[in-house]
Amino acid sequence: MNTKEFLSRYAAGQRDFRNLNLMAANLRNINLRGVNLSGANLTKANLTRTNLSYANLSDAILTGAVLTQTNLTKANLLNADLSNTSLADAETSHARVGNAIAD
Repeated sequence: MNTKEFLSRYAAGQRDFRNLNLMAANLRNINLRGVNLSGANLTKANLTRTNLSYANLSDAILTGAVLTQTNLTKANLLNADLSNTSLADAETSHARVGNAIAD
């Protein structure tokens, strides 16, 4: 599934996108509140100013992703790979980050 189809399905009400490959996707300034991207590949994705509040990103691969000013309020990032990820000015209050990989 490409980025355009993903956004179309999300807009139509679908929220479950487990294990989706969105490597290098441009998802900047998009409302993805409550999306389930557990196990998804978001390597090098641009998620700047994206609303990922209440999102499930457990086991997701976010290596090299840009999450600058991203809303991660109450997001689930358990076991996510956040290596080389930019989280500058991201809102992370009440986010679950247990066992997340970061450097």
